[in-house]
Amino acid sequence: MLGAGWTIAHIVQRLGISKKAHHRWQNQYGGIKATDAKRIKQLKQENTRRKKLVADLSPVNAMLKEVTKGEF
Repeated sequence: MLGAGWTIAHIVQRLGISKKAHHRWQNQYGGIKATDAKRIKQLKQENTRRKKLVADLSPVNAMLKEVTKGEF
C-alpha cells in the first residue's frame, strides 16, 4: 500500500484502525524488524503457555506439600 503512494493516515483509515492504536503500535514496534516482531510474538505465546502450566500445577503442589507435611 505504501508502495502505491498511499499515506499512513489513509491506510489506517482504510483498515479501520484507530489513530491511537496506530501510534501505540508504532511506539512499541517502530524500530523492530518483522522477524524480531514475530519472535517477540512467539515468546509471548510461550510465556502465556508456561504461565498456564504453572497455574494448573500450583494447587497440586500445595496439596502435596500439605499431605506430606510432618511425615518425614
